[in-house]
Amino acid sequence: MADPSPTEDFRQAVAATMRALGMAPGMELAYTADKPGCFGDQARVPQPARALPAEQVAEVRGWADSFALKRRFHDPKLHNVDQPDSGLARDIWNAVEQARFEALGAAEMAGVARNLDRMTEMRVRTDPIVRARSAEEVPLASALQLLVRERLTGAPVPAAAEYAVDMVRADIEARAGGHLDDLVAAMGDQAAFGQALRRVLNDLGLGTDPDAEPEQAEQSEGQDEEEQPGEDSEDQEQDDGGGSEQSTETRAEESSDAPEDADSREVEMDTDQVSDAEMGDEGQDGMMPWRPNMPMSDLPPDFEYKAYTTKHDEVVGAAELCDDEELTRLRSYLDQQLIPLQSAVTKLANRLQRRLMAQQNRSWDFDQEEGLLDAARLVRIVTNPDHALSYKVERDTEFRDTVVTLLIDNSGSMRGRPISIAAICADILARTLERCAVKTEILGFTTRAWKGGQSREAWLAGGRPAKPGRLNDLRHIVYKQADAPWRRARKNLGLMMREGLLKENIDGEALLWAHDRLIARPEDRRILMVISDGAPVDDSTLSVNSGNYLERHLRAVIRHIETRSPVELIAIGIGHDVTRYYNRAVTIMDAEQLGGTIIDSLAALFEEGGSGKRSRRR
Repeated sequence: MADPSPTEDFRQAVAATMRALGMAPGMELAYTADKPGCFGDQARVPQPARALPAEQVAEVRGWADSFALKRRFHDPKLHNVDQPDSGLARDIWNAVEQARFEALGAAEMAGVARNLDRMTEMRVRTDPIVRARSAEEVPLASALQLLVRERLTGAPVPAAAEYAVDMVRADIEARAGGHLDDLVAAMGDQAAFGQALRRVLNDLGLGTDPDAEPEQAEQSEGQDEEEQPGEDSEDQEQDDGGGSEQSTETRAEESSDAPEDADSREVEMDTDQVSDAEMGDEGQDGMMPWRPNMPMSDLPPDFEYKAYTTKHDEVVGAAELCDDEELTRLRSYLDQQLIPLQSAVTKLANRLQRRLMAQQNRSWDFDQEEGLLDAARLVRIVTNPDHALSYKVERDTEFRDTVVTLLIDNSGSMRGRPISIAAICADILARTLERCAVKTEILGFTTRAWKGGQSREAWLAGGRPAKPGRLNDLRHIVYKQADAPWRRARKNLGLMMREGLLKENIDGEALLWAHDRLIARPEDRRILMVISDGAPVDDSTLSVNSGNYLERHLRAVIRHIETRSPVELIAIGIGHDVTRYYNRAVTIMDAEQLGGTIIDSLAALFEEGGSGKRSRRR
C-alpha cells in the first residue's frame, strides 16, 4: 500500500490541532484552490505545494488557527444582536471582532501568534489597502482591523499596508484613541468589547447611541449564564445558513441607497472582505480577494455606464498572447491536469453526446417514388428495374441548427483549480458538441492590468475628473471561434494556465461582447453559457465610482439579454450564488462539480428547446 502523501499527513495534523484548539471535536479540514472559509464544521484552507514550503505551512496553520479561535472565543448570537445596522459600521464591527478572537489565541500561544501573523501578511497583499495612495482611498475597515490588532497583540502593521494605515492613523487616534485603548482592557469579554467598539464607531461618526443596551443583548447575556458558549455557537452556525444571505442582501440595499462619498465607497468596495463573517457560515475571509454577490434590484432610470476610454481595450486571439512554443508547453500542462479526470469527463462527454444524438436520429419515409436509393430494395431493382417505390426520403428533425458560446471568467480569483477545471470542461465540451454538429465558441475575459493600466494613467494625466466610469483596459480573448474545428484550437486553451494572465473582471461588457458575436451568427438557436465565480470587480474602477457601479451595469445587461434578445443565457457560478443575477443559473460550491453541471445544463437546454422544425441540411 502506498504511503500517504506529505500534504495529506500535514492536513491531518493541522485538522487535529484545529479541533483541539477550537475545542470542537466535529470540525473537519479540507484543502481548496478557492478562497479559504469555514462552513459550519467544514473548514477549507489553501492547498500547499507538495514540498510544504515553510511560508505556505505557516499560512495554512494560520487559517486553521483562526477558524478554531472563532469557534472557541466568538459568540455568534451576541455578535449578531449588537452589530450595527449601517454598512460601514457593520463591516468595521466584523473586522475588529475578528482581530479580537485572533488576539486571544495569539496571547496564549506563541506558535499560534506566528501563524496568524503569516496569514495576515498574505491577506494584506491582496487587499485594496495596499493600493491606496490617499487617505480617501484607504478602506476604513481594513485599517481599523490592523490598528486594533496592533493594540491587542503588539504586532506591527504588515509592511505592505503600513503606508496606507499611516495616512489615516493620526486622524483615527485623534477621534477615537481613548476608546480604542478601552478595547484592550475588554478583550476577554465580548459584550464589554462590543460596548467599547460602539463608542469607537460613535467617535468616528458611524454610531447612534453607544450607551444604549438592546434588550436582546441582555437576553443573550442571560443565556450565556445558563448555556455553554460552544453550544450557542453550534446552534447559531446551523441557523446562519439562511440568515447570512439575508444579511448580505440587506447590506447591498443599504449601500445602493447610500451617498457616494468616500466612506460609502469603502463599504461597497472594500469591506465585504470580512462581511462573510457576519459571522455566519460563510466563514471569515479577512482580507482575501472577495467577490460580492448583491441581491437583484431595479436599476435607477438615470444610471448610465461608460468607459473613460476604450483606446487601450483589446480583443485578441489566444495564439497572439504567447509564442507557439509556450502555448504547446501550457497545453501539455493542461493535458496533465486532465489525466486524473479522464474517466469522468469521458463519461460526461458520452452522456451529452447520447442525449444530443437522440434528438438528431435520422428517420426515413420508405417506398417513395423519388429521393435517395434505398439499399434494402436493391434486390427488387435487380429483378425488376422498372419497379417504382424504391427510394427513401429523410424526415424533418426538430433539432435546430445551434451554436454554443462558452464565456469563461479569467479573473484572478479563478486561479488554481477553478480555471483548470473550466479549461478542461471547455475542451471536452467543444469536442463533444463538434461530434454532434453543434458549433462551439470559447471566449475569456479579463483586464490587461491590475491597477487600471493605461486607462488610469490617462485619467490621472487628465486631472482626475470625477466619476470617470470604467477605468481599466479590457482584454477579451478568443480561444476558439465557432467555425474553427476543435483540433486547430485545442492548443489555445492552454493559455488559461499562463501565470499572470488572470487579473480583474468586468462582466457586463464581456457579456455584451459575447452576446453581440452570437447575434451575428446565422444559426437558428444561440446559447450563451457564462462560467464565473462572483460579481464584477475592478479596483481601479470601483475606487473612483460608486461601489456597485460594475454590478449595476451587469444586471442591466443580463436583463436586456433575458428579456429582449433571442440568445438563451445560462450561468454557472463557482462558489458564489449567481442565481441573484441570472434567471437561469446553477451554483456549485466545488470546481470539481463543474463538468457534470455544464453537461446537465446544456442537455436540459437542448431537451427543452426543441421547438421549431427545420429540414436537415444535406
